Amino acid sequence: MSHYQLYIDGRWCEGAAGQIMSSQNPATGEDWATFACAAPEDVERAVGAARRALQEPQWRDMTQSARGNLLFRLADLIEQNAGRLGEIETTDSGKLLAETAAQTGYVGQYYRYYGGLADKIEGAVLPIDKPDMHVFTRREPIGVVAAIVPWNAQMFLAATKVGPALAAGCTVVLKASEVAPAPMLEFARLIEEAGFPPGVVSVITGDAENCAIPLTRHRDVDRIAFTGGPETARHVVRNSAENFAVTSLELGGKSPILVFEDADIEGATNGLIAGNFGASGQSCVAGSRAFVQRSVMEQIAARLEDKAKSIVVGDPLDANTHVGPLCTAAQIKTIETTLARSVEQGAVIRFGGARLQRPGNYMAPTLVECTQPETQTLKTEMFGPVMSLYPFETEAEAIALANETDYGLGSGIFTNDLARAHRVSARIRAGICWVNTYRAVSPIAPFGGFNQSGYGREAGMDAIHDYTRTKTTWISTSDHPMANPFVMR
Repeated sequence: MSHYQLYIDGRWCEGAAGQIMSSQNPATGEDWATFACAAPEDVERAVGAARRALQEPQWRDMTQSARGNLLFRLADLIEQNAGRLGEIETTDSGKLLAETAAQTGYVGQYYRYYGGLADKIEGAVLPIDKPDMHVFTRREPIGVVAAIVPWNAQMFLAATKVGPALAAGCTVVLKASEVAPAPMLEFARLIEEAGFPPGVVSVITGDAENCAIPLTRHRDVDRIAFTGGPETARHVVRNSAENFAVTSLELGGKSPILVFEDADIEGATNGLIAGNFGASGQSCVAGSRAFVQRSVMEQIAARLEDKAKSIVVGDPLDANTHVGPLCTAAQIKTIETTLARSVEQGAVIRFGGARLQRPGNYMAPTLVECTQPETQTLKTEMFGPVMSLYPFETEAEAIALANETDYGLGSGIFTNDLARAHRVSARIRAGICWVNTYRAVSPIAPFGGFNQSGYGREAGMDAIHDYTRTKTTWISTSDHPMANPFVMR
């Protein structure tokens, strides 16, 4: 059985309290690895190392171009190890190998993108309104970053935080989820191999009380970048009151996909399947609220049902598998409870709706036809392969239904009417809107949500500025000494 240690200040170590947790393979239900858990003393060491590394010449005085080169090296290593990292992530979380390996390989582009931006972080000379003054700004590293990622897309979600933070010259304590943390601890090996100075990046994991809370409350943490659920985020925000750390939150979603009657039916159906059954539904941008214009509702439902017959549910390491297991058994229980409540409310399960009777955490891809907008499956983020279908009559009704949520992360529109695409996308309250596609991401495009889906943006040019603070410098260019401040003129 594999065993993973913590990576703190350039060294591998066990946790100070000796706590060990195990990780189950979701495809088999059996333990496959153990990992050391951080205690408050370990958090102290990791943050202390990050604070020290900020001031040591090896990192502080490194040119921005040299920092960029380290990120290029890290990108190379990630791409070279994508297959191995993907297999480890699949074993640990149950995500399809085809997806984890491809996603990890693409993650290299994020580090390459921010490596290229590292020496393009610029200040400005200000046209100040006072004579004999030269005033300019510069962007300096914000400091120590606590980056907290969940298990479901951890290589990607780490890249959107670690990439811009390192490019800006910050140091990072990366806290992996205590559920399936192995990929992040393997990532630490690549950080070490790439040649980052000790303390610049530490990778830890552990429970809330001993790891997450001490980290987010720590007086020397200057910025918190968190991805997870709204309830945990509320605790993070409260903890940040202890250190006034700048905080960004990328939270959950219950994203709508609107299918209009003029849409390409095949493309829309494929979009619905990708948005709901891709990643086995374990995606914060899952388009699990499908609103379809009534005139094509039955056509869409029948096409979904037909395509569902060819969906292969099975071993996530098998290249022929389309939907793998869910990461935890608790997710299946949540889905079963929500489905039962929805049926009581009048919903009809068109296909699926049950746990598969085999070892592991397997849930059948499920389509729920809802008869009322208050149906529980339209309200609850289940993190599984469950799609809810509800009809609409008019464009205005579709927009209203899309916005009837506490979340606001992703959204999708399928229509061949360009004017409608612009009109509707502008009125949907969500941070991302895909038109005639779904789940596309890029290091160039900002990623983030509205409402209870959080605040702040990850990826894109602006993200790197979120890891800097602006300093303004005033220089008198006068030949005369500064005037007596008590003599008013």
